[in-house]
Amino acid sequence: GNNWSTYYNQPTAQFYRVTTDNHFPYRIYGAQQDNSTVRILNRTSGNSITERDWEPTAGGESAHLAPDPNNNDIVYGGTYKGYMMRQDHSVDQTRSVNVWPDNPAGSGAEVMKYRFNWNFPVMFSIHNPKRLYAGSNFLHVTENEGQSWKVISPDLTRAIPETIKSSGGPITQDNTGAEFYSNIFAMAESPNEPGVIWVGSDDGLIHITRNNGESWEDITPPSGMSPKLNMINCIDPSPFKKGTAYVAATSYKFGDYTPYLYRTEDYGKTWSLITKGIRNNHYTRAIRSDKVREGLLYAGTEWGMYISFDDGASWKPFQLNLPITSIRDLHVRDNDLIAATHGRSFWMIDDLTPLHQLSADMSKQDAVLFKPDQAYRMQQSGWGRPNPKLEGSNHPNGAIINYYIREFKETDTVRIEIREANGTLIQDFSNHAKEDKNNPASTKPLKVKTGGNRFIWNMQYPGFSAFKGMVLYSSPNRGPKAVPGTYKVVLHYNSEIVEADLTIVKDPRLPNSQQDFQEQFDFLMAVRDQVSRANQAIVEIRRVKRDLDYLKGKATDQQELKAMLHDFETKLTEVENNIHMTKNQSRQDPLNYGIRINNRLAFLMADSQRGDYPPTNQAREFFVEIKKELDLEITSLEKLMNTYVGQINSSISDSQIKMISVN
Repeated sequence: GNNWSTYYNQPTAQFYRVTTDNHFPYRIYGAQQDNSTVRILNRTSGNSITERDWEPTAGGESAHLAPDPNNNDIVYGGTYKGYMMRQDHSVDQTRSVNVWPDNPAGSGAEVMKYRFNWNFPVMFSIHNPKRLYAGSNFLHVTENEGQSWKVISPDLTRAIPETIKSSGGPITQDNTGAEFYSNIFAMAESPNEPGVIWVGSDDGLIHITRNNGESWEDITPPSGMSPKLNMINCIDPSPFKKGTAYVAATSYKFGDYTPYLYRTEDYGKTWSLITKGIRNNHYTRAIRSDKVREGLLYAGTEWGMYISFDDGASWKPFQLNLPITSIRDLHVRDNDLIAATHGRSFWMIDDLTPLHQLSADMSKQDAVLFKPDQAYRMQQSGWGRPNPKLEGSNHPNGAIINYYIREFKETDTVRIEIREANGTLIQDFSNHAKEDKNNPASTKPLKVKTGGNRFIWNMQYPGFSAFKGMVLYSSPNRGPKAVPGTYKVVLHYNSEIVEADLTIVKDPRLPNSQQDFQEQFDFLMAVRDQVSRANQAIVEIRRVKRDLDYLKGKATDQQELKAMLHDFETKLTEVENNIHMTKNQSRQDPLNYGIRINNRLAFLMADSQRGDYPPTNQAREFFVEIKKELDLEITSLEKLMNTYVGQINSSISDSQIKMISVN
């Protein structure tokens, strides 16, 4: 007790299950032990994922959750004693839709018409979005949002009488509903075969129907492979092969910490134990098939993650930066992998594409560029200061570029070029780059290491050129975002060159046409170039003024030349102050000294980047006006240069001024 910290020192949510909905960005659903159910955005338009991005949803602490595929405002969630709730987020209304609304509190499972587990499964059909399933010791289905339920199976458990009695004793009983046993604990529909449903019980049975519940078959693995009361924790039918499914089971409650993972390829007629490579005390809770690469499997155990590239024939640890914790469930969504941990909240991998493309031959190559996943063009910004201890890591909001360097040395040169489809260079990144904040084409150096590397391109073109000491008001220097379309990523590793296509797609929530994006982009590029033009004029003026300062020190006895230098400098300063407010030296100064042409242009650029919209008519009109003002100043500058530079150089020559003197 010498030292204490708030319990907000790390994420500690204990999730039982995980699923997602069809919203964009999709939301992650789960139920937390001794807490609420929750749905939380997997990525946001803010800088991070905060408490503003999640909300409680249907069900209780032990719920399986099932968002309606056709209306994600409707969510179904269970809890102990067989209670089930239908939550309508659009009107903040909850309805009880229990399969059977009898309350068994204080009694054992033997008095229940239907025995529901503390964590009983609920799911929507993949093939019929109106069809909702719930599992007690029977399988139930509704197609009218819980108004009525139909039983479509016999008792699919062992129903051993000794296991379905009152809990507790000998002095007091303890029957909260959490103790009920001999129930359906896992179920899944075949994604590629309507009517095929797999069901597993917490007392060791697996059944299958191939005709939507009209008949059932016991397909439990043989006793020599699976303990009698092995809890069937997860069933995952293959997305590639009919009749193939993967099962995760556990007998830890009986002191058996052996991992039990199974595969069948013939609808359960035969089974294979697939646990080679998993430590013998890492008992298994979840197994999921990848949706893109056949044979790629993910397994969650009580002690972390494992991965298999050969359909479960062998496994390797897949912990990465994930804390050592219980993995209760896994969910593959698009090219993401989400883990429901029991003690460290939700964790996810944003991009599985390198795993889809990985091969043994790649490890022999000096450099590999993985084909990037498509990148959504989304706005991302944030206001306020959320508690950093309550923040989740957001998607990087850029194109994720994964590459592999077999053996990196500091003397190696690694460059990544982003090009338009026609080959035009957009941006160049290198491990030897030197950042120059005044040069929009410069970048921070790439961080490269031996092995796998990840680089995030923010999908932006370079911003405008700047100059030392430039202070602009409310005008961040961000280049225009690339329009949706195809681009090229080019990886240079010393003399090796590897290319891959990158696709940028629009935020699917937007009604924008491709022309809208193109008009915004073209306008921003035009404004950007004028900001650069204005700033380059300042750079040129200041270069000349430095020369004039030097000449004034040399022309001490040349009064006519000194007057010419003074006159030239005065007129240059006038143009300089018309283009840029030179008194602005700090961020607050522009509130006292009016901003000038370059800042007004820069603000127009920043303001026109709000959202993904083409410029307004008035933005176009203002651009025409402000550009005319800049044109006048540039014309004045050119005239001054043409008038004075030649005269000054001639005067210096006539006066025979020594440019370099030796004492």
